Amino acid sequence: MSDERERWNERYSDVEFELPDDPIPELERRIATLPEGRALDVATGTGRNALFLAAQGYDVDAIDVSDEAIERARQRADERDLEVNWQRADLADVDLSTDEYDVIAVSFFAALEHLPDLKEALAPGGVLVYEHHLRSADPVEVGPSSERFRYRSNDLLRACLDLTILSYAERRRPVAGGTAAVATLVARNSRGGTQSYPKLTE
Repeated sequence: MSDERERWNERYSDVEFELPDDPIPELERRIATLPEGRALDVATGTGRNALFLAAQGYDVDAIDVSDEAIERARQRADERDLEVNWQRADLADVDLSTDEYDVIAVSFFAALEHLPDLKEALAPGGVLVYEHHLRSADPVEVGPSSERFRYRSNDLLRACLDLTILSYAERRRPVAGGTAAVATLVARNSRGGTQSYPKLTE
């Protein structure tokens, strides 16, 4: 068993380790504007994004390195009568097909090195919704203990400038367990100087 898998299995085995039930707020806010079809949830944890997308009618693949996380996510899916293709795997070992997914969600997983593969896996017009912890001079209560697992300002934005940036923000916001400093990006696999920008309801 890899060290990373063992570490996360230990965390998810702790009954006091709970992740939020709700999906990434920007994913939920924009769901009516996103293309329908297939979705991928990276580092799914207990399945908050995957279950939300499945409930919206997406054909969902969900990946996590932890057996314990996948088992908890599967139980939650069964309780809600939702179908998700759960995969216990390290993202580095997953062979993603080109143009495969209409929506890809990534939450709180440092994966800049995997972004080229994730972007290739986006179908034309497909949308990436990505949220991760930031290094911050302000006090925060939630996030990785090591700065090396947090992004610097604009790291995520710069890594996605070959996509159409629909939304990008860096801020502190409440998350499960307290306040976190996060970067939130929504970007579409599209090109050109003239594009459509869906109007969001407030």
